[in-house]
Amino acid sequence: MLMKSENNQVRVFDPRGVVRSMAIPVADRREQLDGLRLGVLDNSKWNANKLLRGAIEALGKEVEFEAVNYYVKHSFSKDAAPDLIEKIIEENDIVLTAIGDCGSCTSGCLRDAIALEKQGVPTAVIVTTEFVKETVLTRQALGMRELEPVIIDHPVSSITMEEVAQRVAQILTQAQAVWKGKQAGAAEQYLQTRKSLD
Repeated sequence: MLMKSENNQVRVFDPRGVVRSMAIPVADRREQLDGLRLGVLDNSKWNANKLLRGAIEALGKEVEFEAVNYYVKHSFSKDAAPDLIEKIIEENDIVLTAIGDCGSCTSGCLRDAIALEKQGVPTAVIVTTEFVKETVLTRQALGMRELEPVIIDHPVSSITMEEVAQRVAQILTQAQAVWKGKQAGAAEQYLQTRKSLD
């Protein structure tokens, strides 16, 4: 916005402002996954349940979980209810949640993950390639820059079972890396690679 002053000088105001947030650390990562209780939070987006159930099966072949607990929130564009978050915290050691494949559901998944991470529960958030930039911006705005996503191919809502299996394979290795703290910088690396290809 331009504003002319009395002495013919022009002042320019930048309407964008500055994002200020306190740095919030992620939960302590896990060296071993065997024996842990896995919580799975389904945000009720199309095919989220297929991805998550496929991931549970694939992870179960590599990790001996003490228990697997499945939860569903019934509005993908809203945060999980506080009592659901508390239940997940009480009943689980690590969490897998999906899916961020549009604006509001990506934001909701990230806010759920941050609520869990703040309470000491390492959380792997599954987002698609088209929403990695939003993921980076949202976690920055919310103060948890170190929260690394699990990045899978876009789209998700209209894919075949073969394509579901391909995405489950992407989840399998990345989710374990997130819980163990071995996924650092993945989102930025993905964005940098994509920029260099454009």
